[in-house]
Amino acid sequence: MNGAANGAANAAAKGPPIVLVVGVSGSGKSTVGKAVAEQLSLTFVEGDGFHPAANLAKMTAGHALDDADREPWLRALAVRIRHSVEAGEGLVVACSALRRAYRDELRAAAGGRLWCLYLALDRDTAWDRVSRRTGHFMPARLVDSQFETLEPLQPDEPGMTLDATDGLPVGLARVRAAVPGFGEPTAH
Repeated sequence: MNGAANGAANAAAKGPPIVLVVGVSGSGKSTVGKAVAEQLSLTFVEGDGFHPAANLAKMTAGHALDDADREPWLRALAVRIRHSVEAGEGLVVACSALRRAYRDELRAAAGGRLWCLYLALDRDTAWDRVSRRTGHFMPARLVDSQFETLEPLQPDEPGMTLDATDGLPVGLARVRAAVPGFGEPTAH
């Protein structure tokens, strides 16, 4: 877990938190993100829904995205986050945001209210989970590219790291205690 100072520093930002649930494919971002949103009474947004059709087609075909591919996706997510901030609403976004630069871009859109929950997962478990999914655009053969891109949460980034293989109730209790601004009134 990142230091408590990171949470305290972010808690100074006014308004409910913007929680970014990040990690490689198969780490459970959507499942955990929905549970965190429910736990904190915040709106949940699936980051994959912001990918242009060309990105989804590229990944479905087994090709990893590059920074140029991710640019419109990050821009769209930043707009959505900025909208919530301007409306005084909290938000939980499930989004790979594997590189620090991507998280920094989304953090800038959140005006100091972004808090990251990084779901750490080993390569073999990620591959196993992704290979057993049905109806998802991300094939297991792209798991390695996710780990090549991954830059885990840094000590100066507000947030915490959870083992993605821990049970959901334990993780939720830790997140609820750690999310800055928890307990502030939120608007949907």
